[in-house]
Amino acid sequence: MSEQAARSILFMTPPYHCGVVEVAGRWLPLSLVYLAGSARDAGWQAVIYDAMTKQHDWAEIESRLAKESYDVLAVTAITASWPTTLKLLQLSKRLHPEARTIVGGVHPTFMYESLLAEHGDVVDIVVRGEGEVTLRELLRGWEHPDRWRDIPGLSFRSNGEVQHSAGREFIHDLNVLPLPYDLLDWEDYRYFVIPHSRLGAISTSRGCDHDCTFCSQQKFWKRQWRGRTAESVVAEIDRLYNDFGVNVILLTDEYPTQDRDRWEELLDRIIARRYDDMYLLMETRVEDIVRDREIMAKYRQAGIVHIYIGVEATEQDTLDRIRKEISVDQSKEAIDLIRAHGMVSETSFVLGFPEETQASVERTLKTAKQYDPDFAHFLAITPWPYADIYAELEPFIEVRDLGQYNLIEPIIKPVAMTRVQIDRAIIQCYFQFYKDKMTAVLKMKDPFVKDYMLRSMRLIMTSSFLAAKMGKYTHGALKEKMMQAGLLK
Repeated sequence: MSEQAARSILFMTPPYHCGVVEVAGRWLPLSLVYLAGSARDAGWQAVIYDAMTKQHDWAEIESRLAKESYDVLAVTAITASWPTTLKLLQLSKRLHPEARTIVGGVHPTFMYESLLAEHGDVVDIVVRGEGEVTLRELLRGWEHPDRWRDIPGLSFRSNGEVQHSAGREFIHDLNVLPLPYDLLDWEDYRYFVIPHSRLGAISTSRGCDHDCTFCSQQKFWKRQWRGRTAESVVAEIDRLYNDFGVNVILLTDEYPTQDRDRWEELLDRIIARRYDDMYLLMETRVEDIVRDREIMAKYRQAGIVHIYIGVEATEQDTLDRIRKEISVDQSKEAIDLIRAHGMVSETSFVLGFPEETQASVERTLKTAKQYDPDFAHFLAITPWPYADIYAELEPFIEVRDLGQYNLIEPIIKPVAMTRVQIDRAIIQCYFQFYKDKMTAVLKMKDPFVKDYMLRSMRLIMTSSFLAAKMGKYTHGALKEKMMQAGLLK
């Protein structure tokens, strides 16, 4: 036991940056905190190195890893971050050839066979699906690799051969998972939109029971949803607020509002705590906002200030095609409800389907302006290699570099447009939407929302990533518009 207790595992984020989300803040890697809790339960020493948030480059990362002593490097990956993650694994193997590597997350869960076949020199073990219990059992049985085949949820190389254990059932009780927040460098986590903030994250549930064809989450969670109790969530908020000084919390759930009774109980419990200056950011579905029209005031009373809802498309046939299970009219109603209760709305519109034309792009932009969310993202349809929609779109894919599968770079070519034309169309949608939005912001009467929007738009306009993406003329024109309106000096 003493030998096992002395072992260490380094959890790490790769220096992957797609730009857009990092404009608003520095987000903590909650999945690694959960996994580190499992490692501690197994008697291992756990370290979290969040190179992504720290904005470390490869030279800084190599210097840090060269000084570290660890038996295992553990990383998670989405499809777009996989090339960067692979480079990190290669670096670790060069510096510490004796240390094994474990990879998990959405991309490895579905692509484990190709990862082990093509990169078996740097990928030792893949944890498939929900990882906390699998990792704990693996680390407890580390000295007995001949028994790993009996641990559900693993794929690994043994004696030159790839082996797979059976799949693992989902965790029944999410309330009992440990969260060693003390492993984080809390000074790193900030939400730039709210001054002097410390940003935390909480998962109140896991999964989604809907069937959107482009989504990786419903596939990862097998269209199942599990919620934590409202009591356990509030206890975690208390801990973040009182012990770590957190005053902005991102609810990381794909679908926190699925159970209406549980959700309202959670809102009531948060309201009863009467936190000072606590702000919550969340995502949910359009139809749940419409469902909750009678309790929307509780959202704001509980501290919710920013809600992302996935509209995705402005034409009903497209919504039906991707099995979004909402109507065009519901999307507009949800955005109006969020605004009416003093909260900021954010949504996205997906462009670049095979049948896309300049006329359909213009219709999307026109409807986006009619919906009038506070923030709109215009994204390129991106079929992950394991998504339900992949087979339909595969004949139109022109880009095979997974690093570009980030919803920003167009990877498929519509029949009547080029990828360059789609890219320019997305940029023009951003330009036209926010050019008009600036005037509306100045007329806002809610002081909190107005100030929130002004700070957000200044962040957007000072983002070097967005400047590079939008191009010198377009980005410069937006900055000039803001300066004329007195929004930027």
